[in-house]
Amino acid sequence: MKVKYQLLHQDGKARYGTLETNYGKFETPMFMPVGTQATVKTLDPRELKEASSAVILSNTYHLWLRPGEDIVNKAGGLHQFMNYDGPILTDSGGFQVFSLAKPKDISEEGVIFKSHLNGEKLFLTPEKSIDIQNKLDSDIAMSFDECIPYPATYEYAKKSTERTLRWAKRGLAVHQNERQSLFGIVQGGEYQDLREWSAKETSKLNFDGYSIGGTSVGEDKKTMYKMIDDGIRYLPEDKPRYLMGVGDPIDIVEEGVHFKSHLNGEKLFLTPEKSIEIQNKLDSDIAMSFDECIPYPATYEYAKKSTERTLRWAERGKKVHSNPRQSLFGIVQGGEYQDLREWSAKETVKLGFDGYSIGGTSVGEDKKTMYKMIEDGICYLPNDKPRYLMGVGDPIDILEGV
Repeated sequence: MKVKYQLLHQDGKARYGTLETNYGKFETPMFMPVGTQATVKTLDPRELKEASSAVILSNTYHLWLRPGEDIVNKAGGLHQFMNYDGPILTDSGGFQVFSLAKPKDISEEGVIFKSHLNGEKLFLTPEKSIDIQNKLDSDIAMSFDECIPYPATYEYAKKSTERTLRWAKRGLAVHQNERQSLFGIVQGGEYQDLREWSAKETSKLNFDGYSIGGTSVGEDKKTMYKMIDDGIRYLPEDKPRYLMGVGDPIDIVEEGVHFKSHLNGEKLFLTPEKSIEIQNKLDSDIAMSFDECIPYPATYEYAKKSTERTLRWAERGKKVHSNPRQSLFGIVQGGEYQDLREWSAKETVKLGFDGYSIGGTSVGEDKKTMYKMIEDGICYLPNDKPRYLMGVGDPIDILEGV
């Protein structure tokens, strides 16, 4: 059967739904464990199921080289070959084009590149990619595309995006596995108009689902999120979406946070916009920006990503705040790191909030560390605005800090 997607709830751009496959129904969004060569390293199929895996990903290029699609096909397809009775997605080999081929080797017909195993010259076309995936018998196959590098000139990105669409049409014409769904891929590089064109034209081909390609290829986070948004806004609501090549939970939750209700276990999704909307309606005198409270201890990399995202959330929340009777406070984060606290305070102040909060304290750190975290933030706040020390209730701490 073809996959079926049901949208159960939407909040802004965030979607919660179910994906029905040959092997059952699964909640989305989901992460896909990577089984490049028909095995998820360090885990056997039983352990995968115990970890609540749903769709897993295998790699067309690597399985083409070894053991070969014909051998997998004779074994009964990927599910029998790897003894996994769950849904499997195969990519098209397009990323290997990006990583192994040179621009001069990419033509209208396909791509010439060398095997990473023995240097043998290979030629991969849209038709060949689909033929391999048909024989692998995955539940979801990908159209053959070119992953545009970053940065790329507008001219290069335009030619590549137009060719990816022509390749999608060629692949769709030869796809013949009735049990297998075929996804189209949106490209366009960093250019909004190309992303829009690619999404609209690919949607016209009526694929079973759609993928956002060409992200996480060297661009900064802000650019990546814009590239994603420039594509998804033009995709049909009733089809599943696959964000290719992105595996960092921070990237997935950029739009907000999934969690379960403590009352009944219902799955909820909270965004900066939703948080402000709720506070607007509650009509409190003071509302807080939506933020992530960084745990203690946390690595510098984690704290930096989280602090940067909290600032982006603050900007989004401020844009939709609409209660003139209500003051809105920005929140300073940064974990235990002085430079992040300084950056967070300075950048948050630039947004011109009515007051400022010191967040991410009293989360397990000792008193000395907590006082330093407070000091690292407040020294950059304006003296004419109120300050709120969040999560601290001991009078000694309040006197010591703010």
